[in-house]
Amino acid sequence: MYRKILFSLLMILPIAAFAQVGDHRNDLSVGANLGYSLSSVGFDPKVSQGMHGGITGGVSFRYVCEKYFNTICSVYGEINYNSMGWKQDILTGNDQRVVNSNGLTEEYSRTLNYVQIPVFAHLTWGREQSGWNFFAQAGPQIGFLLSESTSKNYDTPNLAKDGTGRSNTIIAQESMEAENKFDYGIAAGIGVEWSNRKLGHYLLEARYYYGLGNIYGSSKKDYFGKSNNSTITIKVSYLFDLIKTKR
Repeated sequence: MYRKILFSLLMILPIAAFAQVGDHRNDLSVGANLGYSLSSVGFDPKVSQGMHGGITGGVSFRYVCEKYFNTICSVYGEINYNSMGWKQDILTGNDQRVVNSNGLTEEYSRTLNYVQIPVFAHLTWGREQSGWNFFAQAGPQIGFLLSESTSKNYDTPNLAKDGTGRSNTIIAQESMEAENKFDYGIAAGIGVEWSNRKLGHYLLEARYYYGLGNIYGSSKKDYFGKSNNSTITIKVSYLFDLIKTKR
């Protein structure tokens, strides 16, 4: 329940952040973004993991509504495709790689393909028209699971207790499909932007997403008490102006 309340409050963040009265703007920019994500899933009971790498990209929108002192205030949104998931770190108790019955080092990863929609309060400091500025943004994000796929090189995991098997024996997630297609959480990022009146806006950003929902059921009767997505993303974006009030 507390997660839903927090998410509801964050939904109004982009609007509440700009409730002040400053130097009015009415600028609209659109464009595209492309990046690379490193993701994992926070399982409880814990599943040992590395980071799952995947491509993300989509369309971007920005509406600049005012300049308040030295802060340029905007609402920034995206509609993205993101290839997320988890990659298991399969080790023995001696931190050696586990070998399966085929003589291969065990490897397992799950890819979760989402459409994601973040909406941010976007704050910028620096040159408004041409030159460099620094920005920070935060807000809610929702996602819809489109598809999932599994990659592994074994049929039966090696759980032997003689020292050759896995030190982390949690394997329920390997055979369970995602139960919750809807994902929601909070995201925040920082970055730099270079603007030019003729060429548009170029953004470089580092972003973190923390899921408040779970991909599996989390009731007392379910296996996992928690299974939330988290992602670190580096992305570049390009925006061009459709409406510009300050020349």
